[in-house]
Amino acid sequence: MTFINRSSAEFTAFKYIPTPLGPVITAAIDEGVCLIEFYDQKTSQNSISKLQQEFGGRLLPASNDILESLSLEIKDYFDGRLRRFNTSLALHGTSFQLRVWDELCRIPFGETASYQEIARRIGNPRAVRPVARAVSMNRINIIIPCHRVIGKGGELRGYGGGLWRKRLLLELERTGRLHGQG
Repeated sequence: MTFINRSSAEFTAFKYIPTPLGPVITAAIDEGVCLIEFYDQKTSQNSISKLQQEFGGRLLPASNDILESLSLEIKDYFDGRLRRFNTSLALHGTSFQLRVWDELCRIPFGETASYQEIARRIGNPRAVRPVARAVSMNRINIIIPCHRVIGKGGELRGYGGGLWRKRLLLELERTGRLHGQG
């Protein structure tokens, strides 16, 4: 997976992609994906506005090679056939956020890590709250696996798409299928 921190684009393409957990709104510039959020997340409209500020240009309901590839990868992920995404990412964040998001991508498929563990891994064990804030600012759900971050006691904590989705994503990664799937 490639991270690209880019600040301007001619336009940002966006597309809705169906998933078994509800549609996701996705967006990408030529260099990579810059948004994957469940359509009904409270933050999705705010995220779209921020995309326009951060990447410049217009936001168009369109597709491009990156979104087409992403659609196939998301389908394979939910079908239990994909464990690692290859789609490039176009991220916009602070250096601290980028470090946290990079560390989230290091959590092995099917495993979890606590906010405290993430803080320790980035070399700042006392930064649990800032880590939690950076995790919550992740706008590329599923690929940057914020759903794999849990409380230090093993409890499920915050997820923009809802704790029920977090539980199901973790189940999918542990078992290779969602509850109720063949």
